Amino acid sequence: MIKMKNTDRKKIALMSSRNPRSQEVSKELFEKLKQENFILTPKNPDIVISIGGDGMLLSAFHKYENILDRVRFVGVHTGHLGFYTDYRDFEVDQLIENLKLDSGSKVAYPILNVRVHLKNGKVISSRALNEATLKRLSKTMVADISINQVPFERFRGDGIAVSTPTGSTAYNKSLGGAVLHPTIEALQIAEVASLNNRVYRTLGSSIVVPKKDKIVITPIHSDRYSLSVDNRTFVYDNIDFVEYVIDSNKIHFLASPSHTSFWNRVKDAFIGEVE
Repeated sequence: MIKMKNTDRKKIALMSSRNPRSQEVSKELFEKLKQENFILTPKNPDIVISIGGDGMLLSAFHKYENILDRVRFVGVHTGHLGFYTDYRDFEVDQLIENLKLDSGSKVAYPILNVRVHLKNGKVISSRALNEATLKRLSKTMVADISINQVPFERFRGDGIAVSTPTGSTAYNKSLGGAVLHPTIEALQIAEVASLNNRVYRTLGSSIVVPKKDKIVITPIHSDRYSLSVDNRTFVYDNIDFVEYVIDSNKIHFLASPSHTSFWNRVKDAFIGEVE
């Protein structure tokens, strides 16, 4: 059995969903990683292993989003194949072998920075791996959208979703948005049930916005709004405006022989085997 030198010992955090299979895999990984002389700790890890589904990896991302510059993620799926999967639950031994051979290689994807400006002057910042969706709670949302300081349109409808390239295959796709490769540094705006008739008009299609441009959404009415950031939802009163930009940090995934091609992930998730 190969033992690493103390100076090479990597710190690994395990995060698991509550379903029984995920708990079994987590326990198996813990014991085998311990035998291989890895340091298992939730504090300032070098690598975070998410065990479960894509939702579990989103939770892992948000737990460690303040140390994105020095942590890498890897997903182990215990259910259906997901977009953050590099390993299945029966590939634990292969994951450990790749961790032993790991040289620090990583694959980086852009993430979203969201800043909510309230009318009392308070500013609340969040990061999203997939998307951030703004909705008015009580009635149809009316909001002005500007892109790179250009007033673009007055939106009327259920809400607006701004997604990362990684999130383009999630909620954005169900809204009719385009699928972007996750290494493309761009954001995408997708309308949620917009009103389009002789009186009210919007572009009606998703918009891909380059890295240098800032998106600003300004609600017209003082009311309660929900902002869903990945798998978390926040409610705010009296939003002044919301800014969306590509964050200065990126998420880093462990680069290994098992890191699945993005296009393979898209094919497996939405198309299946090609005849």
